Amino acid sequence: MSNSLFSKIVAGEIPCHKIHEDENHLAFLDVMPLIAGHVLCIPKKEVDYMFDMSDEELANLWKFTLPVAKAIRKSVPCKRIGTAVIGLEVPHVHIHLVPLNQVGDINFGKEKMKPSHEELAEMAALIRANL
Repeated sequence: MSNSLFSKIVAGEIPCHKIHEDENHLAFLDVMPLIAGHVLCIPKKEVDYMFDMSDEELANLWKFTLPVAKAIRKSVPCKRIGTAVIGLEVPHVHIHLVPLNQVGDINFGKEKMKPSHEELAEMAALIRANL
């Protein structure tokens, strides 16, 4: 494991509000979300740039996001779940899943929310219950 923030989460060195996990992937709440229910899906294997992943790894990451996105949509009132891959903030591939009611909900330039630990724990439990 490297020293990226997400690798430390995968290793259990930093706690997270886990949504879903399999052998190769992890989904957890963004602690400074754009909107309530904002989830990050990552491969456990650290790769900095999405297009350095193999075809199979990339396909499997997107397949992993599908049930998570469906669970978010059941949990948070929204029109749809938006996705974004920016890759500049943490050097570890991650897909943002963001509940959307309007285009501005996925504006990464806007001020982030600062939910409490309790609010995050409640949201994580709600999404997990809808998986």
